[in-house]
Amino acid sequence: MLQWFLIKTEEDYNNAIARYEAIKLAAKGDSHHDEKLLLVHLIENYENKLWDLPEVDPVELIKIRMDDFGYKAADLAAIYGDKGTISKVLNYKQTLSLSMIRKFSELLHLPASALLKEYRLTEQP
Repeated sequence: MLQWFLIKTEEDYNNAIARYEAIKLAAKGDSHHDEKLLLVHLIENYENKLWDLPEVDPVELIKIRMDDFGYKAADLAAIYGDKGTISKVLNYKQTLSLSMIRKFSELLHLPASALLKEYRLTEQP
C-alpha cells in the first residue's frame, strides 16, 4: 500500500484519483479497502477546498458550471448521449442518474458529492 498524505497539488490529486480508480472495487476485507476509504476522504477534502461551490441544488450547479465553461445542453448531450434526457434534467423533470453524475462531475470539474444532493422536480401536469 502506498503511503498517502494530504493532497496539496493538482499532481497529488491526479495521482490519488488514478489510484482510487484502480482500487475502487475493493470490498470490505480486501487489502485495498482501507486505502480506498482513505483516498475518498483525502480527495473529498481537496475538492472541498479547491472548489468553493455555491449552496445550490445539483441542477443549478450544473447550469452555473456550463456557463463557466461556455457549454450548452448539446455539449452535455454529446457526453451523455441523449438530448431528451438532458433537457428533462435541466428543466427539473427528471433526476440525475448515477451515470450522468459521474460524467458531469468529470466534464464540469465538480465533486460527485455536490451532484448527489436531493432536489425537487417540477410538478407534472
